[in-house]
Amino acid sequence: MYLLDRLRRATLSLKNLRTTVSRVAALEAEITLLKSRVDCAPGLFDELRTERNSTAYAERYSVGHTPLVSICVATYNRGALLCERALKSLVQQTYQNIEIVVVGDGCTDDTERRVAAIPDSRIRFINLSERGIYPDEAYRRWCVAGTAPLNAALAIASGDFITHLDDDDEHSPDRIEKLVRHCQATGAEVVYHPFAFEARDGGWRINNAGTFAFGRVTTSSIFYDAFYRRIPWDIEAHLLNEPGDWNRLRKFIYLGAKIDRFPDVLLRHFRERSQSN
Repeated sequence: MYLLDRLRRATLSLKNLRTTVSRVAALEAEITLLKSRVDCAPGLFDELRTERNSTAYAERYSVGHTPLVSICVATYNRGALLCERALKSLVQQTYQNIEIVVVGDGCTDDTERRVAAIPDSRIRFINLSERGIYPDEAYRRWCVAGTAPLNAALAIASGDFITHLDDDDEHSPDRIEKLVRHCQATGAEVVYHPFAFEARDGGWRINNAGTFAFGRVTTSSIFYDAFYRRIPWDIEAHLLNEPGDWNRLRKFIYLGAKIDRFPDVLLRHFRERSQSN
């Protein structure tokens, strides 16, 4: 009887724990909703509805159409790595109708010269006259570093669809082709996918990206309709203790974006290493 009583109490405790976890998750979801409601201009809902009813929108989702895809890359003083890894993976894409918009965050190294040496007219490089102003504290700085060139790249991008690549990562060569066709087949406006990431021990792991949620998606693992360029990165995301990418993506959810998961691993996300401040 004693063991049975203990088992009953343990079962009750487990149920209480599950209830508490569910309540916390619901509260977090409600807080996220409230934050996004404050952040998003009300007019965006009407603008999205109008966009979805437009001829241009229907055309880019037409099977067989080859829409222009803008690939935005923000960089700072990593010219060799940018060109030898990131840009190399982009110019080798099997999907040809792309523009590669590279924006330097006030680079002071030889990035411009290295990019100019790549014989591909689809690449456009712009270097900001000065670096963005970011917080001094390490974590807060990490949350929003690169906001200035990312927003500058968005302003320049002219594609029907937009995607991103960190300057030290690489996309698989068929990524753009697969994601364009997936959007056209499903009508998805935002697509995310699993990615390989380099662990601290130097080995590689897979983030299966089971849900479109914080910690499951990253800037280089999303692909989206150009409408969502209207939501820029927020330089003050760190004040909410949020990484800039998730601060932005939660607003996609709030607006009712048609989000879908693509099952293939299409990104190698290398471990972030320190660079000049």
